[in-house]
Amino acid sequence: MQAFHTDVRDRIIKLVKGILEQNSLITDVTPSTKLVDAGLTSMDMVNLMLGVEAEFDFTIPQSEITPENFKSVETLERMVATQLKLAAAA
Repeated sequence: MQAFHTDVRDRIIKLVKGILEQNSLITDVTPSTKLVDAGLTSMDMVNLMLGVEAEFDFTIPQSEITPENFKSVETLERMVATQLKLAAAA
C-alpha cells in the first residue's frame, strides 16, 4: 500500500514541477509544500486539475474540486488515492 501512495505522490509532484517549470519557476516541491506558496496561480490550478485527471485517468467529481484538496501535494494525493480506490471498487 505504501508503494501505491509513493507512486501517486511522485506523479503529482512531477505534474506540479512541470507546471512550475512552464512558468520558469524552479522550487523544491515536498508533500507539505503549499501549492500557492510554490507559485501556482489559479490558472495553474486548473491545469493541475486537468493534468491529474489525465495522469490518473479519472474525472475529479465536482464535489472534490475544493481549495482544501488542492492545498498541497499531500491533500491532492489523499483525494486522488480515495478516488482511485472508489473507481477500483466499482
